[in-house]
Amino acid sequence: MARIITTLSTPLFFFFLFSLLSHQTISQPEHLTTFCNPSDNFTQTSSYEANRDLLLSSLRVSSSLGTYSNATVGRSPNTVHGMFLCRGDTTAASCSDCVQTATIEIATNCTLNKEAVIYYEECMVRYSNVSFFSVLEVRPSIVLYSLRSAPNSNTLNETLADKFNQLILNVSSSSLVPYFLEDQELVTQAEGSYKFESMVQCSPGLDRFNCTVCLRFALLRVSTCCGSPSSALIFTPKCLLRYQTSVLSSPPPLPPSSPPPLSLPPPPPSPALFLPPPGLSQPPPPPLVFTRPQSSGSFSNVIKGNQIFGRIAMTMAVLVFALVNL
Repeated sequence: MARIITTLSTPLFFFFLFSLLSHQTISQPEHLTTFCNPSDNFTQTSSYEANRDLLLSSLRVSSSLGTYSNATVGRSPNTVHGMFLCRGDTTAASCSDCVQTATIEIATNCTLNKEAVIYYEECMVRYSNVSFFSVLEVRPSIVLYSLRSAPNSNTLNETLADKFNQLILNVSSSSLVPYFLEDQELVTQAEGSYKFESMVQCSPGLDRFNCTVCLRFALLRVSTCCGSPSSALIFTPKCLLRYQTSVLSSPPPLPPSSPPPLSLPPPPPSPALFLPPPGLSQPPPPPLVFTRPQSSGSFSNVIKGNQIFGRIAMTMAVLVFALVNL
């Protein structure tokens, strides 16, 4: 099971659009949510729409070249700035597929809005009439987390701090994928051992200091929002953080060091010897479940069904949105 939590930014006056999630094929990116700004719209007769469409088309072309790109199209007052950021642990094909889908959906969901951001599990896409490439922003953010508790959940926050602090310090020195690091370690504690996979990533538009600030916000958000989930992913407009825990299977029994003497008959089989070693089989993961949070302030939630996402067959009900101010 998993939940999604969203955090809206009052200064941006983002309007939260929420869609029903459907079963999708493996190749389809998984849409999480779209934020539109209803306080600043353009008319269909202005050139802003044409500039936006040209910008999104440019991002689609760039999506096959890397995990990040930005672009600016048009002259003031109809200038449009935009970017995409793919998770560094996705394949080039998955990144391109995600951006291709997201750039189409964001224009459909936010038809006349001058500012919008869309989150998928593999990428995010954003456009605005204001330049934002080097600006630190942590909202609107979204958290996707498992309802299954992590191993040794009473010490999870200590483990998160220990593992992520080092990644955050080193992320700006990464060279293969800009501002991206991942790690996999064995956590050994008195309560037991488990595998801990972690990942941090910033938009290359941020400087090193603001990248660190963004990731520390993301770590604090994950550490305080959701109890002790076995996995979590947080996306903000400028950085993302992800972790996953998995219990280790018990090793199979070792064979005897030497065969029994030939003169002795083998011992009668014991029923216990035919039982599978404990821990070798894991229970199937629970299905994704989304719940809706309380609305507050000047923000409202609008449910859009097939009329907005005509390409998505609705088979699940309800995405979760939470307005949290840290």
